[in-house]
Amino acid sequence: MTTNLDLVRGAYAGFATGDIPAVLGLLAPDARWTEAAGFPYAGTYVGPDAVLQGLFMRIGQDWDGFAVLPSGYVTEGHTVVALGEYSGRNKSTGRSFVAPFAHVWTLRDGKVVRFVQHVDTVLVARAMA
Repeated sequence: MTTNLDLVRGAYAGFATGDIPAVLGLLAPDARWTEAAGFPYAGTYVGPDAVLQGLFMRIGQDWDGFAVLPSGYVTEGHTVVALGEYSGRNKSTGRSFVAPFAHVWTLRDGKVVRFVQHVDTVLVARAMA
């Protein structure tokens, strides 16, 4: 049986290989994906297409080598928290960054219904400035 942790690990595997359709396939049709206030793509996106257009496409346009690297997980019921680091080089400025993150995933019936990002937005902003 596939666990919620297995599904979240699969999402990070998709990020790592650039398999964005696989990541989007884990989202419920009405999934709410929230990027932290102060992050360049801050806001809440509802549904896989909104996440693709509002977040993933923009990251691809703005960054080279953007990586999402989890280093640990905490699980409780329907919730999986991933701890890790983002890294990348901004295409406009040429500046690189590494920033710690915590991602809170909520899953129901094998689908992500909510995602909330927590990140040091200052480190990302400095790379873009």
